[in-house]
Amino acid sequence: MTTNTAPPPKDLIGFLDYYLVQKAPFQIPDAGREWIVQWGPWIAVVLMILSLPPLLVVLGIGTALIPFGGIGYAAGFTYLTVVLIVQVLLMLAALPGLFARKMAGWRLLFYAQLVSFVFSLLSGSIVGAILGTLIGLYILFQIRPLYTA
Repeated sequence: MTTNTAPPPKDLIGFLDYYLVQKAPFQIPDAGREWIVQWGPWIAVVLMILSLPPLLVVLGIGTALIPFGGIGYAAGFTYLTVVLIVQVLLMLAALPGLFARKMAGWRLLFYAQLVSFVFSLLSGSIVGAILGTLIGLYILFQIRPLYTA
């Protein structure tokens, strides 16, 4: 009986692939992976459309309240807003690649997941950030082989 005792890779993507795919105790079945890759971009489009009105309301109300919130509110609003906008733009940029099953689309979604983690941490949701990121990265790395370079 041989055991694989090779150390995990040093780069982030290789490290996460090692632990979330190769060493994961549970693998998403092939049919489930195919379903996620086929319908995931459409689900993302629908969720982004549904989240657009509340996002615009929050950004609009936040902008209107900056003069009354003092310096602390304005500074907090700025960096959280910038991080949120970066996340949404990364997800939008990823959609064409996800529909075409290109690795570039997957990579942009990976970066959006990392930015989402930062946003959750900056918002004060440490447990939610860790759990959401672990689940999101697990699914992302499980479907990674279905995207081409």
